[in-house]
Amino acid sequence: MAIPAAAAAAYRAAEQMNTIGQAGAQAVTPANVSPGGSFSDFLSGAVKDSISTIRQGEQAATAQVQGKANLVDVVSQVNAAELTLDTVVAVRDKVVQAYQSIMNMPI
Repeated sequence: MAIPAAAAAAYRAAEQMNTIGQAGAQAVTPANVSPGGSFSDFLSGAVKDSISTIRQGEQAATAQVQGKANLVDVVSQVNAAELTLDTVVAVRDKVVQAYQSIMNMPI
């Protein structure tokens, strides 16, 4: 079962390279954020994009169970949702670690 997962990962990587090649730096920034905006705008946009990606993965999985979706698209969207969730958890862990470091500082 590792071969389909590797194929899906390769497909997703090729798709991302194509997207970045076409859009340049625009593909790196969340769609909801304007250049030069505040950090809170950036964070809000990133959270909204993360929620949207995870919802798309859930909807694709549901469509596949119903027999209405292409397997390659489902694997791609579920993989994107999984990567997004991993990123959100990693950022949360770093924020908690930073908070704990600040709380342990002597006054």
